[in-house]
Amino acid sequence: MSTPRLTELWQVAGEALLPAYEPSSHGVGIVHLGIGAFHRAHQAAYTDAALAAAGGDWRIRGVSLRSREVAEALNPQNGLYTLIERSASGTTGRVIGSITDVIAADPEAALTAMADPAVRIVTLTVTEKGYGIDRTARGPDWSHPTVAADLAAPEAPAGVLGLLTAALRLRRARNTAPFTVLSCDNLPENGALLRDGVIGFARRIDPDLADWIAAEVAFPSSMVDRITPAVTPETLATAEQLTGCRDLAAVETEAFHQWVIEDHFPGGRPAWEKAGAIFVSDVTPYERMKLTMLNGSHSMLAYAGFLAGHHYVRDVMADDSLAALVRRHLSSAAAVLPPLCGIDLAAYGQALAERFENPTIAHETYQIAMDGTEKLPQRLLAPAVLALEAGLPVRPFAFAVAAWMRYCLGETDGGDTYALRDPRAVEITAVLASLPHEAEAISDALQRLPGLFPAKLLEASQWRCEVSRALGRMLDLGMRGAIAEEAKG
Repeated sequence: MSTPRLTELWQVAGEALLPAYEPSSHGVGIVHLGIGAFHRAHQAAYTDAALAAAGGDWRIRGVSLRSREVAEALNPQNGLYTLIERSASGTTGRVIGSITDVIAADPEAALTAMADPAVRIVTLTVTEKGYGIDRTARGPDWSHPTVAADLAAPEAPAGVLGLLTAALRLRRARNTAPFTVLSCDNLPENGALLRDGVIGFARRIDPDLADWIAAEVAFPSSMVDRITPAVTPETLATAEQLTGCRDLAAVETEAFHQWVIEDHFPGGRPAWEKAGAIFVSDVTPYERMKLTMLNGSHSMLAYAGFLAGHHYVRDVMADDSLAALVRRHLSSAAAVLPPLCGIDLAAYGQALAERFENPTIAHETYQIAMDGTEKLPQRLLAPAVLALEAGLPVRPFAFAVAAWMRYCLGETDGGDTYALRDPRAVEITAVLASLPHEAEAISDALQRLPGLFPAKLLEASQWRCEVSRALGRMLDLGMRGAIAEEAKG
């Protein structure tokens, strides 16, 4: 007999795994754009716990803007899926019931869902490139293909800014209260940035609507943290072992989770605090801490680790020399941050190192290395500027940036090639194609990419020398040799 699909609660083996509420008795109150593995491991799990603790019509209707894969996995399972948590002490799992269904690659249906008066919150995890926002200009990137297409046909949008604007326009026309827009992506001041993008887009098509959005719509910021590796066949096999059912939507993650949210929800919200969310008046210090320490060290270890032949983060931390550089980076990142009430930055750094060491989490360095040009400014370049201004060592940040530059060459020390998987990959490849294999030339060319490196770094000879020196050692000694030398100080 074949294993049953995870479609009905009573098919799951073991009541301890089931939601502590009847999912069908709770209505939809949230639409989520970008329903990938991270959302299912983080916001949907928080919402599941909030429903169990306090109830309410807060289930989630997911929207996959391009792919049908998640919908094809979740919809036949009535939105149910297994959340697997792996730690050194063991593996646990539970069935999440907070998602009702997923709309796949259907902008019209997504617009209808967001215009529903029952929906009071729209959340997003679409990655930085999905927003189509120019962070420097604090508004829409009008050259972004989806933004340009939506501006040309605002009545039939397909992208984030166009859909949000159109949905808010419908609600205003129908005299329906606006929903709160909650970004859950790793972006500095993500709520304010998204607000600027939506208002900027709306102003191009309807200035009165833009004014209404500015006055009436809440865009709280949030900081999210939970390491969520890509789903593998082992993930699905573990889910089947835990539940006795086939689950094609299962995700795995670490036991740790954190969500810091600006408490501004005029239309109400789930009791996420019951699941451990922290509500504050200003997310910025927490956001800066996470981007600078966790994400910055993650990027460094991803580029250096991948080129050193380490497939997973846990392998990086088993390499004594590279693990020492990770800890150095965490310490240097903490040094550029202001004190944060209630947070011991040294202890936070130690906890991060221990999370990276988790032997049960298979988080690929190549996965973390994606979209480098989108991540570098907030993760590595902004902290480097702070270090320069404070007279602190810039060498750890220069080493990390040099590792990214070495990664941009698209070839390992052994001659194997790989895709950069970066939105500016074509531009990077073109810039490097005619250059000699020489550190200073490569460093100068990549630092001159338009809109990437801040002027304060470009003008700092100390910074440029440190980057060129580190990149030169990587080219001369290979990444493993450069890591070993760097770890010796």
